[in-house]
Parts: sequence; structure tokens; C-alpha cells
Amino acid sequence: MGESKANSQIALNVDKVSYRYPTILALNDVSFSIEAGTFTVLLGANGAGKTTLYSLATRLFNTQTGNIHIFGLHLKKNSSQALKKIGVVFQRQTLDVDLTVKQNLRYHAALHGLKRKDAIERVNLRMEKHELIDLADRKVNQLSGGQRRRIEIARALIHEPRLLLLDEPTVGLDIQSRQDFITHTRNLCKEDGVSVMWSTHLIDEVYPDDSLIVLRKGEVADFGMVAEVLKRTATNSVAEAFHKLNNAESNSE
Repeated sequence: MGESKANSQIALNVDKVSYRYPTILALNDVSFSIEAGTFTVLLGANGAGKTTLYSLATRLFNTQTGNIHIFGLHLKKNSSQALKKIGVVFQRQTLDVDLTVKQNLRYHAALHGLKRKDAIERVNLRMEKHELIDLADRKVNQLSGGQRRRIEIARALIHEPRLLLLDEPTVGLDIQSRQDFITHTRNLCKEDGVSVMWSTHLIDEVYPDDSLIVLRKGEVADFGMVAEVLKRTATNSVAEAFHKLNNAESNSE
């Protein structure tokens, strides 16, 4: 794919990406694009390839086939520039539980090369936005799962990225914490104008005005606004559409 096809109005462009582990094809010719400023849900059952896709988009894995662009920047050719535009919340929590909230955030700011004054300002801003001020000096191991997730969102946004990737971010949260976290993240990203790709296997985390990618066995089963997906599948809900798409025979079968 040429550079002209990946412009700055597209937050993430995935073009014909495939990835094979020694014994399994995890992704097969995956293509989609996310427009800047949108909230996109990557919906797929466990094992559909969501985490593999995130590993490629964050350069934890090298792309074997196909191309990925972040705001027009080729991820492999311009890695450092492209990765500066991404914030990530992984499925597994990666906070240092023996450090305080403030220490975790300041350490991450330092990793991004922020000067001390800028780092302090960014950390204070994020703690305020994520309602962490009262927890600033508490160690992470003293906090709830929902509080830890808020810290990870704050950390992911500390360097002011334009695209936020979240891989199954509500795993392990209770019902109320999960709903609070979803609402908090959506409101915050809308307020900050951050583009989002939210990975999940939970259908109720998809909202009517979202962009939706349905990933099935490493392939894109459908992609578009929720209303468009419902129309193409002749269904009345995301649950019905997801069930129908996941029970349809793939082209390779």
C-alpha cells in the first residue's frame, strides 16, 4: 500500500495484515481503517486474534505480511514517530504495585522523555481528570481493580497520544466497576478528542454510535458503523449480528 492511501485523517490503517504462529494462523488478510476522533470497538470471541493484532499495532510483534499506518506513518519504517502517537492499555495490568500512583505516572512520563516541569504538570492534570488526586500517594497494591485501570488510562495518555488502544480493559472488574470504567473512558476520550480502539468479547460494551469491527477466527467478518453492520446482517441488535457473523461459514471453509 502506498503512503498516499494512509493520510493524517485516518488514525489507524491496517492493510492486508496476516500473522502466523508456528502452529496457527492468528490473523488472515485483515484490513480496516479507523477515522480520527472516532470510538471503534474490536469485537471478537477469545482466540479471535485481537491481542495478536494489538501486539502488531504496538510493535511488540513484527508484521509478517501487510502494512500498518498510524496517522499516515508507516509503523515499521517510522516506528518511533508512529509509536509516539499511541497510548496503550494492555489486558494484563502492568503497573508497579509497590510504587504510588504518582510515582507510576512520573516514571512513565520520564520514559517518554518529558522534562521534569512538563512531567509534573502532565501527571497532575491526569490525576485530576481521572479522579486520582486523593489516591496520589497510595501504593497501587492498596487499590481496587477499577482504580488501577484508571491509573493505566492516565498513564497511557500522559504523553498526549492521538490514538488510544485498549485490549480487553474490563477483564477482572466487577459489574459496577466495569460500567464506571467504560463511561469514564468514553467521556474522557470524547473530551480530549482521542481516537480509540477498544477490544472486547463483551457485546454490551458496544454502543449504538460506535464504529464496529467484528473479528472472527483471525478474519474481519464485518466492519462499519453499528447501524451499517446491523443492516448488512439483517439483524436488530449487536448480539444478533455477532451471533450470525460468528456462525456463518468463512470463505476458507
